[in-house]
Amino acid sequence: MNEHLIDTLLNRRTIRKYSNKIIDDKTIATILEAGIRSSNCGNMQIYSIIVTRDEQRKKELAKFHFNQSMVSEAPVVLTICADVNRFAKWCKKRNAVTDAYSNFLWFNIGTVDATIVTQTMCIAAEAMGLGICYLGTVTYMAKEIADFLKLPKGVIPITTITMGYPAENPLLTERLAVNAVVHNETYKDYTEEDIEQIYGEFEQLPQSVEYVKENQQQNLAQVFTNCRYKKDDSLLFGRNYFKFIKEQGFLDE
Repeated sequence: MNEHLIDTLLNRRTIRKYSNKIIDDKTIATILEAGIRSSNCGNMQIYSIIVTRDEQRKKELAKFHFNQSMVSEAPVVLTICADVNRFAKWCKKRNAVTDAYSNFLWFNIGTVDATIVTQTMCIAAEAMGLGICYLGTVTYMAKEIADFLKLPKGVIPITTITMGYPAENPLLTERLAVNAVVHNETYKDYTEEDIEQIYGEFEQLPQSVEYVKENQQQNLAQVFTNCRYKKDDSLLFGRNYFKFIKEQGFLDE
């Protein structure tokens, strides 16, 4: 058993502050190569990876991630996209059906494949001593990011990760217990007692208590629904994202 890899996975931390140490080309190439060795649907690799290293472009890209500092400060920013554009062009070149993938099914497949390759690259990077941070802002600003990266029709940004050598060693982020998310054989729905047990200890953690206090809410659930991920914001960004997906050709009838 590769104990080093297991230890890396069990003790992974999200890194938002990076040192000035440059990631050399060989290391980046190894991480990218590890990523594309990932499992994917039909060996079609319905994804593309945009590498951003230029300092000015990182600063400009940060604007579309709500000016989170790690975007401009990280040595490398990777934007991973669902991409049927490349495959469709190959099909056209070979006189095959070219519009078979402009639908929701293949948007979903591309999203899954892009996510798998992303996580594989993250594991590879962390195994090599680097730190990473996922950016959930991609779906909020998908069109703006796509315009900036010049993504053609058939390509949608799915997620972004910042990458660099850590300049911090934060505490492990709290997680629910394994039995809270794992079901054996069939899904076992949660009773009120289950919910209380699953989230009770989670809510009593010092960081959770402080989080509630900082946001002036009654409990942690209200922090999520009233402050972090509000319904009105979700509806607005959801509509925008759905419209953009359609514009990019993934929802053709």
